[in-house]
Amino acid sequence: MSKITVFMEYKVKNECVQEYEKLMKEFARALSTYDANHFQWFQAADQEGLYVEMFDVPTLSHYHTLKKWRRSKEHLLFKKLDEHVVGGLEKVNCWAFLRKDVK
Repeated sequence: MSKITVFMEYKVKNECVQEYEKLMKEFARALSTYDANHFQWFQAADQEGLYVEMFDVPTLSHYHTLKKWRRSKEHLLFKKLDEHVVGGLEKVNCWAFLRKDVK
């Protein structure tokens, strides 16, 4: 199976942006322990508070594990996102994409 790109999207509460941005440094480091690579982080230019993360994982199993932990209030680190996201962790959208080549 080819490499999988994970795309996560959520809206951060206006009053939480500074703390959230500090927290993301910890998240980026922690993702590597799940074999996530090429982490990229974006803030929407035209939608206030909207953030996107993208990173690669080697298998769908890695994706499902990360999706579970990133949306779980049980994970010691990732649960901290809950208080910063509008609607909480259940509003963190997560998708997996397989890379395609144009031939």
